[in-house]
Amino acid sequence: MSTHKQSRRIILQIRLFFRQFPAIPYLAKWLFISSVIGTCIGIASAIFLLTLDWVTDFRETHLWLIALLPLGGLIIGLLYKHLGKDIEAGNNLLIDTIHQPRTTIPFRMAPFIYIGTLVTHLLGGSAGREGTALQMAGAIADQFSKPFRLSESERKILLIAAVAAGFGSVFGTPLAGAIFGLEFFLIGRLRYDALLPAFLSAIIADLVTKLCQVQHTVYQIGFIPAVSVLYLLYAILVGIAAGICAATFSRTIHYINSLFKSKISYAPLRPFIGGVIVALAIWLMGTTKYIGLGIPTIVQAFHEPLPAYDFLLKMAFTILTLAAGFKGGEVTPLFFIGATLGNALSYIIPLPVGLLTGMGFVAVFAGATNTPLACMLMGIELFGHECGIYAAVACIVAYLLSGRTSIYQKQMIGEPKHSRFASLKGKRMNELE
Repeated sequence: MSTHKQSRRIILQIRLFFRQFPAIPYLAKWLFISSVIGTCIGIASAIFLLTLDWVTDFRETHLWLIALLPLGGLIIGLLYKHLGKDIEAGNNLLIDTIHQPRTTIPFRMAPFIYIGTLVTHLLGGSAGREGTALQMAGAIADQFSKPFRLSESERKILLIAAVAAGFGSVFGTPLAGAIFGLEFFLIGRLRYDALLPAFLSAIIADLVTKLCQVQHTVYQIGFIPAVSVLYLLYAILVGIAAGICAATFSRTIHYINSLFKSKISYAPLRPFIGGVIVALAIWLMGTTKYIGLGIPTIVQAFHEPLPAYDFLLKMAFTILTLAAGFKGGEVTPLFFIGATLGNALSYIIPLPVGLLTGMGFVAVFAGATNTPLACMLMGIELFGHECGIYAAVACIVAYLLSGRTSIYQKQMIGEPKHSRFASLKGKRMNELE
């Protein structure tokens, strides 16, 4: 048999094999794409987390920097007004692009949000890191959509995988990150065609971040009692409180943001004035407990009772910071708010303080983002599987009780929370106001 005939026979056998197992080319394709974007996003998350730790430590040893918060706000405002108008929507731009892909997300979204977040934390604003991680991930990943010749549907999957990678790597929770990427843009429904890319990208990004010697915070719940009917009722009460807290946070931050826009027409002045208010409040209170990420307080909340008003003050500082136009995320402050809310409930609910703190930690986040499945997994990844049932109950109840609110205004309702809201299917959250 000639060499040409042998080659044709081999090619035909390969084609026949792939026809019988069509998932193999799909697996190979997304393994490659996920490896590329997961590696890039993991490195970006590592750089971000390491520099964020540095600026936080530097601020705490140079507290005079807080006096410069208004100036930092003005600089951020000018940067976005003159060079970043098309990326100012942030996470909502990512959600919009997943629903209706148009032009490629500008790469400058990544350095802009990175710089803006570092300035916010360096000078004493109260913000998180999830928003930064998601926007950096989305901007980086979307640059590959044209070189990889992805279709519109595949580009949507790419962005979902990028969000999963950004979230999973910045918090060290790849499973929760994968589900978050599938949940956060469409309430009540998951895109199963994005399941493999989301998990691969989140896991790879998390591994790369850890290879860069990034240390994630360890949270420990000392004692978790056996599940009982009474204790589940207590978990429902935590979920109710968390849902109300989440809805209050979401509604208030959007209201204050609208107030700043209606009263101050020149955009760069909004973070300047917001910075003045926050800096004065810090000076009057004489503490930096409620600014930045607030990780030390979150860790402390798992082990001992804290002042019952801590969650309210953190909520106020975060809303003022972000509504005024400073950059960063809402999620870590929501962890602080949820953890200290759970801690405050220990004064009236007879459950271990660590368990109440853990339930509040994930439940407020679930209610504010409408991502209950991701938050359940996050509870298990961060605190251990023993808390799984308690975390699940609190997250589900908080998700239901938060109603028609979200920190992400462009989220679309894919499946209403219950039949009473059936007419809202297909609408965006900002259309419900």
